[in-house]
Amino acid sequence: MRSLIRRARSNSLVELVVLVAVALFLALTVQAYAIKPYRIPSGSMEPTLRIGQRVIVDRLTHRLGDNPNVGDIVVFNPPAGADDEQCGAAGQGEGTGSPCSRPVPKKSSETFIKRVVAVGGDTIAIRNGHAVRNGREAKEPFIADCGGGSDCNFPHAITVPKGYVFMMGDNRGESDDSRFWGPVPVSWVIGRALVTYWPPDRINAF
Repeated sequence: MRSLIRRARSNSLVELVVLVAVALFLALTVQAYAIKPYRIPSGSMEPTLRIGQRVIVDRLTHRLGDNPNVGDIVVFNPPAGADDEQCGAAGQGEGTGSPCSRPVPKKSSETFIKRVVAVGGDTIAIRNGHAVRNGREAKEPFIADCGGGSDCNFPHAITVPKGYVFMMGDNRGESDDSRFWGPVPVSWVIGRALVTYWPPDRINAF
């Protein structure tokens, strides 16, 4: 009888270990391929996303071929020159009349989170911090006031290349984005933000 009890306990322990291992494997697989949490590191997306907020990012649908749309908030790898506001096109970007139309070719290992304001084939200019897409100023009630500096106005429109997306932070006066270092290849996009989950009083779906 005791032998049977010991055997049952041993089997239960083995089953528990297997269940834990399977659960761990599934959790790691889901995080690697389907969804992943991200922490907001800067104020460039305020007031929509504040420093320290956590968001869940859908990585799977992009892997399956779903491309970002205008209005989506996405996590992506910027161009390698993003930290230095380095534009891949001469005479564009910071201090000029037109936003940057081409990034440097190398991808950074950093991850940024911004909003898609234009996609491949669109024209884009900036007026008082607002995106002017295909000649029409976008309705963007969610953005912070740009502050009226030179970085808030790029009146000369550029065309976003096919297969690229143009990114801007919602905090237009405090965001390093595609205005300065160019649009981002769709292949550099990691996934779309689905929902904020922390802190609890800021829970919101996009």
